[in-house]
Amino acid sequence: MIKKFISYYKPHLRLLILDLICAFLISATELFYPMITRNIINDVIPNKKLKVLIILCVAMLLLYILKGVCNYIVDYWGHVLGVKMQYDMRKDIFAHLQKLPFKYFDENKTGHIMSRIVNDLMDISELAHHGPEDLFISVVMIIGSFIALCFINVPLTIIIFSLIPFLIWFAVSRRRNMSKAFKDVRKKVANVNAQLENSISGIRVAKSFTNEEYEMAKFDDGNIEFKNSRTYAYKFMAEFFAGIHFLTNLLNVVVLFAGGLFFYNGAIDAGDLVAYLLYISVFLQPIRKLTNFFEQYQSGMTGFERFNEIMNIEPDIIDDENAVDLHGVKGNIQFNNVSFNYDDKKSILSNIDLKVNQGETLALVGPSGGGKTTLCHLIPRFYEVSEGEISIDGLNIKDITLKSLRGNIGLVQQDVFLFAGTIKENILYGNPLASDEEVIFAAEKANIHEFILSQSDGYETYIGERGIKLSGGQKQRLSIARVFLKNPPILILDEATSALDNATELIIQQSLEELSKGRTTIVVAHRLSTIRNADKIIVLTEKGIEESGCHEELIKEKGIYEKLYNSQFKGFIPDEVE
Repeated sequence: MIKKFISYYKPHLRLLILDLICAFLISATELFYPMITRNIINDVIPNKKLKVLIILCVAMLLLYILKGVCNYIVDYWGHVLGVKMQYDMRKDIFAHLQKLPFKYFDENKTGHIMSRIVNDLMDISELAHHGPEDLFISVVMIIGSFIALCFINVPLTIIIFSLIPFLIWFAVSRRRNMSKAFKDVRKKVANVNAQLENSISGIRVAKSFTNEEYEMAKFDDGNIEFKNSRTYAYKFMAEFFAGIHFLTNLLNVVVLFAGGLFFYNGAIDAGDLVAYLLYISVFLQPIRKLTNFFEQYQSGMTGFERFNEIMNIEPDIIDDENAVDLHGVKGNIQFNNVSFNYDDKKSILSNIDLKVNQGETLALVGPSGGGKTTLCHLIPRFYEVSEGEISIDGLNIKDITLKSLRGNIGLVQQDVFLFAGTIKENILYGNPLASDEEVIFAAEKANIHEFILSQSDGYETYIGERGIKLSGGQKQRLSIARVFLKNPPILILDEATSALDNATELIIQQSLEELSKGRTTIVVAHRLSTIRNADKIIVLTEKGIEESGCHEELIKEKGIYEKLYNSQFKGFIPDEVE
């Protein structure tokens, strides 16, 4: 995991080197001051060397100017380095999410995913900047001060450094508890985010049922868990830092006592003792930096571990090595003995054999839970078939690149999703390179152009999150306009007119029939009146395909379809549908 973390430095190696060089110069200036002070006390002042004193002070001033410049570079460009790495990681994880199948999003809450992309990566940025810098500064200052201390007095240095192993043991032993606690905090933050995202998305439902207090109680449960988890983590953090500070202060006491004894016995003079005390102060700085690093490391690497958990999920629907692009699509679709089930559970579809010829319109009807929508989702490979194969123009869809497969399929779903933005931006989703004229043409075909013009900002009208400012029918017509703009050879209409009133449905139905000409179309229909002209109608139930034929043929059979059809006009529900 650390190796992978380090790999994110590669594109920004120059910035990292600049940061480390400046960090080295900052450390070096810290090491000069005690030695110059020692020289001034032992030699310059007693011998009244005024010129040397001025030269040494000017030299120190220049060193501190250099240190100030280096501090600016470290504080600014060092943080920029962290932000750049955070950008790369966020870009990678978002790109990886695009490759994951529907199943992953079915099983994971949006708030949890958002927490990993936003919250977790924030601390990674700080670790990316301060981590190598603090380690580098600490190593330079510890080695440098150790060498300087040995030059001043070796026996005293051995006494001081004999305490360091206890400091290291304490830090390592407490770090484990802190790591575990902060990982739990991450999970609780994700839970709070998930609950918050869910509650805000459903705020209108909560208000309509007057369940605001219930939502507050649900949110508070997660919030309390987070509070307790954070409190628990801070307990370990307090133990860690209190212990570290105590041990570093103990070092100061040992230096004063041992140094006093050495001075008393004439083993060290006043200048050396002052320099020694200053170097101990220099030595303790990296110790404090290392303790801060441990906190950043725990927080940052916990976030990076959660980042890796997503990055290590292998998408189960990917392009085959020899996959080809789909060109000149005619639209012949065939299901050969296709079965599908979710996670080895009960089969949704079993042994489906089905053929849709070029330019035909196939309608899927039947009771809920029969697998109509699932069958449609198998064609663009949103889910992978468990058995059998699906082919387009004789080519197995597993041998076609996902981009070209889905690029040749237009999908209008029952549950319309519109992006926060303008009307034009949402229509352009069908073809981002389309001209304004093409956008208007698509809107006219979907019978929404006049409505758009009636808005104060026309096509630039902001529709709110998930298109909340639009009615159900308007949202549905926008989604249909997107497919008009995409103009694919294969259409899948999953309850595409379900949210429309009868008058609008009739107009849209005419537009969809026009769009379907010369294209292979699969329609999932609830209102059977809309599919009377379909070339073939299939009745799909939990048992599989139970009936097949055109409208007139199925009515004559007096089976499930005939009962479904009559129930919509005579007001009863047949036994097979209940």
